[in-house]
Amino acid sequence: MTRMILLSFIMMCAVLAGCENTENTAEEHDQIVEELDPSNENTPDNPAQENKLGYVRYTKEQLNNNSEQNHSVNIDRTKMANMITRIILRNDGFEEVATLVTDQEVLIAYAKNSALNAEEAADIAKKTAVSAVPGYFHVYVSGNETLMDDIQSLHNSSIQDNSYDNTIDSIIREMKKSPQGN
Repeated sequence: MTRMILLSFIMMCAVLAGCENTENTAEEHDQIVEELDPSNENTPDNPAQENKLGYVRYTKEQLNNNSEQNHSVNIDRTKMANMITRIILRNDGFEEVATLVTDQEVLIAYAKNSALNAEEAADIAKKTAVSAVPGYFHVYVSGNETLMDDIQSLHNSSIQDNSYDNTIDSIIREMKKSPQGN
């Protein structure tokens, strides 16, 4: 009988210790989740944030609770165009590249040297842009050097102003006459 009481006491202590540990673990988990909540991050305008790695962690509950908020990704189109252009120019065979990034399209016109064939140039340009932008973007490329001036003419346009849609459509029609890469 004493043995049974002692065994029961030991089991009860183990259960209580486990519960206490679970409470601490739950508190620690909540603290970690709170620290990692993306809404607690500094604003993106903060230059110190520019060099930080991007990381978020949500629980299912947080995601469901925040579903009414509009979570959208802002893309700096100028920085994106700059990055795409610089990467393409690092490839041998390209002499000049003009890149325009809209809210749905990437337009790339380039001048290449004779060592690079048209299909290969189109393939490099298109794959570079596709690897840099979200999947919903349409990428159009062309070795027609005159289109660089057409693209440049739109560089001060705004996506809120749809007056440039006809010009973009016209440029895309011209670009489609060139090889588009794989």
